[in-house]
Amino acid sequence: MKFANILQWILNAALIVLSVILVILLGKQTFELGEIIVLKASDTTIAYVLAERIVVYFLYFEFLALIVKYFNAGFHFPLRYFLYIGITAMIRLIIVDHSSAIGTLAIAAAILLMVAALFLTNIAEKRK
Repeated sequence: MKFANILQWILNAALIVLSVILVILLGKQTFELGEIIVLKASDTTIAYVLAERIVVYFLYFEFLALIVKYFNAGFHFPLRYFLYIGITAMIRLIIVDHSSAIGTLAIAAAILLMVAALFLTNIAEKRK
């Protein structure tokens, strides 16, 4: 067996283990979201906590979608999925930490840059 095949097998096994862990954490996150909605509905800061948890929930979905796409695309990670994850992570960062106006503006600029990169990759894929 070639060395590259062994590395590919190790990568595939690691991604399968990672996907199982992500599914378990997604279930835990689902339980915690339900708990927040039911038990802490009268709390005034619930909107920020709930928004942060929902964005983290989407991050779990995006990572799982990336792993599924990796196996469906013949062991290849599409660039646009990394951009989706980056955009979602930056949005989460704005929700969680918006204390500095300059920092928030820099994060917004990073989001704009990633959206532009996503637009360019979509154009390039349509031309193929």
